[in-house]
Amino acid sequence: MRLPDIVLVALGGAVGSVARYGLGLAALRASGSGLPVGTWVANALGCIGIGIAVGLAPSDRVRLFAVVGVLGGFTTFSAYGAETLALWTAGRPGWAVANVLGSVVVGVAGVVLGLLLGRAVAA
Repeated sequence: MRLPDIVLVALGGAVGSVARYGLGLAALRASGSGLPVGTWVANALGCIGIGIAVGLAPSDRVRLFAVVGVLGGFTTFSAYGAETLALWTAGRPGWAVANVLGSVVVGVAGVVLGLLLGRAVAA
């Protein structure tokens, strides 16, 4: 039986969301700093993952499950924006700027790394 596309996205989203939740808890325990470390790591890993997916050029159905679903549920750029604003309004503008710059630089670097890894595996 072939699952409808929307079900593939929903199942992938559930996997990604649960993984993100676990990563957030682990990062909070590990860092103890109150900084959005889990969001930063999720965004970096998500960017690497999407780079790998682009490099591998999966079928449309795999892309729906893995990229739209799993990575869509796992990455948290909206949380990143809210946490950056919270740092700024809490009087920590330096950390807010560092969060913005770090997320963008690491995100783009992660996509490049993932693309290279994906192409290497596909070759």
